[in-house]
Amino acid sequence: MSDPTDSLPAQPATEPPRKRAGLLRSSLIFSGLTLVSRFAGLARDLVITARLGASSGPAADAYYTALSFPNLFRRIFAEGAFSAAFIPSYTKSLAANGEEKADILAAEALAALAAITLVICVAAQLAMPWLMYGINPGYASDPVKFKLAIVLTQISMPYLPCMAITALLSGVLNAHGRFILSGAAPIVLNLVMLAAVLPAHGANNAAFAATWAIVAAGIAQAALLWWGCWKTGARIKLRWPSLTADVKALIALAVPGAIAASATQINVFVSQSLVSLTHTNGPRSWLNIADRFYQLPLGLVGVAIGVALLPRLAASLQADDKADVQATTDQAFVFGLALTLPAAAALVAMPLFLIDGLYTRGDFTFVDAEQTAKALLFYGIGTPAFVLARIMNPIFFARGDTKSPMRFALISVAVNILAGVALFKLIGFQGIAAATALASWINVGQMAWALNRKGIYHPSAKAIGKILRVFAASAGMAVVLMVLNYYRLPIIEALKGVAFHKFGAKEIAVIGAGLIGMATYPLFLLGFGGVTLAEIRTVLRRRKA
Repeated sequence: MSDPTDSLPAQPATEPPRKRAGLLRSSLIFSGLTLVSRFAGLARDLVITARLGASSGPAADAYYTALSFPNLFRRIFAEGAFSAAFIPSYTKSLAANGEEKADILAAEALAALAAITLVICVAAQLAMPWLMYGINPGYASDPVKFKLAIVLTQISMPYLPCMAITALLSGVLNAHGRFILSGAAPIVLNLVMLAAVLPAHGANNAAFAATWAIVAAGIAQAALLWWGCWKTGARIKLRWPSLTADVKALIALAVPGAIAASATQINVFVSQSLVSLTHTNGPRSWLNIADRFYQLPLGLVGVAIGVALLPRLAASLQADDKADVQATTDQAFVFGLALTLPAAAALVAMPLFLIDGLYTRGDFTFVDAEQTAKALLFYGIGTPAFVLARIMNPIFFARGDTKSPMRFALISVAVNILAGVALFKLIGFQGIAAATALASWINVGQMAWALNRKGIYHPSAKAIGKILRVFAASAGMAVVLMVLNYYRLPIIEALKGVAFHKFGAKEIAVIGAGLIGMATYPLFLLGFGGVTLAEIRTVLRRRKA
């Protein structure tokens, strides 16, 4: 692994360190490592679903409950809240007071965050038998699933304080313009879980192995980021938690920021709780597997750009560089949609093709694939909104405004609950996924309206033109993929006829369809003028100071 301090050239002391790399280059570094993580995660998921199945028993639903509960708190209290509050504060302290004062702020924040998450962890473990009635009320009708979900979730909860520490240390590295280790940390989780599950036999044994691996990976991730900070020069020392003035200011920003930055995840968590009311094995697992697909563009694009955008905007606002704020934000939207819209188009154009080709094996049946595809279709519709929310939140956070996006998030959660119950009764469990997509678009619409009304940001004419061309290119690619999806079965049969049946004709077919989509989209993009060859070369070239 590369040394996090050797990726960028030294800069004059007067220049804020987070401006050492351009937004796109920082995003590409994070996205590239996230892509590696997603492939490792795909390998992990394929093994886990083959071991656990979905509707064949209680182990899968119980495991996904254990995975989602600490993940929700991680995104609320670690990645969402403290990133939104901490990075701008740390950035300002670094620029105004120097490394030593900034490191004291980081140490105080780390002590407070660790203490809060440890208390939540222990309290949740003790109260889990009662909490499970609220998390998944439908499980109560199945005593075996209910007990297994409680035990696995209790095991997984220590992942929360580990990831809280990791998220804060990642913010320190990002504020210094270092994105390699923070992007690589999720790879550790996937590899550790894969190593733990591979030798496991039986659904219950695999569920326990995967859950214990979550905790082991969390410890390894925190250690990796701690080492990275020291290599970068940040000296964040352990100390007892104390409510200093700076920590109180962070908490004041973090509470609304927690809700705002985690709107999508809260909506997904609520949806997964609602689906437990089906009182059958499978729906929770179907939603979780569909969730993995939109997490790919969300992680590669939304999270990557959001991670790079927040410290960049904070630095530009600190320097009162309005031109850079406009250019950077335009760049984030165009770049984000150029990568997100084709991904969403693929999820909508061929959901069953994707699920069946990748997951149907072992205890995961074709019926499971069909049900998962129904949810994936709606998640595909919501994917651009999921990503846009991660890009738009930093625009508020960099200005110290966490309350506005919090209000919008709360409205979207209310919409999700009401629409989820209504659509669940109307069209079944996939209606819950549809409600999540609807709520996310409402959240994004509110943020866009507020940014324009307050005069904070509205895209330039050039950016709007590029976004429209990106949309046209994505629609063209979607048509190609819909044709391939229509001929899915004949394609698979043809591959079986040329000896691919021994190696998995459906797997070869879905990989081939994906490669065709990846090949045609750039052609459409260039054809419609969404991007030029000169712009591609500029993005890939290191940005000079």
